[in-house]
Amino acid sequence: MLPISEDIETMENRNPVFAEERKREILTYINNHNKASVSELCEQFGVSGATVRSDLRELDRSGLIFRTHGGAILKSKVGVEPVAEERDARNLAMKRKIARMAAELIEDNDTIILDAGSTTLELAKLLSDKKNLVVITNDFYIAQVVDDFPHVSTVVIGGKIRKGYLCTVGTASEGMLKDLTADKAFLGANSYSVEKGASTVDFQQAEIKRLMVDIASRVILLVDGTKIGKNSLISFARPEKVDCLVTDSIDQEVKQALEDDGIEVLHADDPPQGEKEVPSPL
Repeated sequence: MLPISEDIETMENRNPVFAEERKREILTYINNHNKASVSELCEQFGVSGATVRSDLRELDRSGLIFRTHGGAILKSKVGVEPVAEERDARNLAMKRKIARMAAELIEDNDTIILDAGSTTLELAKLLSDKKNLVVITNDFYIAQVVDDFPHVSTVVIGGKIRKGYLCTVGTASEGMLKDLTADKAFLGANSYSVEKGASTVDFQQAEIKRLMVDIASRVILLVDGTKIGKNSLISFARPEKVDCLVTDSIDQEVKQALEDDGIEVLHADDPPQGEKEVPSPL
């Protein structure tokens, strides 16, 4: 017979989906508070200390946090793009606010591109009521979400999977994209500046984004306010290529400069209360 503490831990981890969701929520909590103790997390999530310590060890091995004596602290990665799990946990409310505003730009019968990323994933969750929509994406999380919607057709761009991100890149992906056409492309970016436009930190991802820009009639960037006025390693969309920027906050002078360049700037309002949300696929 298992000791009581081990038996509790076994029950808490019996459902792998629940265990993964709990780890995501723990990561979100640490991201929001910069640090957390084991006792805090036990109280917050209603699980045993053994379970929390196990979750923290796995998050530490994944490079998402630093495990400390009695808890964990946020891991800061300067100049490095966060992997999918860390990226998804950051500023979720802000991303959902931007996604709600972007969803208003999508009409029935559109063919749209959803770039790989956590904000575009939140946008994908809002498309269940659209009719005769075609979604082109290189992101497997997004493909899984929209595949459940009865009136949405999904085109998944094949190619090499970018390690840690569950999205495709490389020459095969580029070859497939070149043959497609879309009404609108919704793209994320690591940075956006008036001088250089949208930029990212990965060369292969930048090339995929460039092609998405080229094949779309209208290019819409989803960028939170912390990324505006900055530059990352490689530009993928000069300002003249961008039609619309959706953000949660922006300096008025920067907004005016963008509008002077012919870019529509949409500032996301607070989300409506009680809106139904589709759960994340993983």
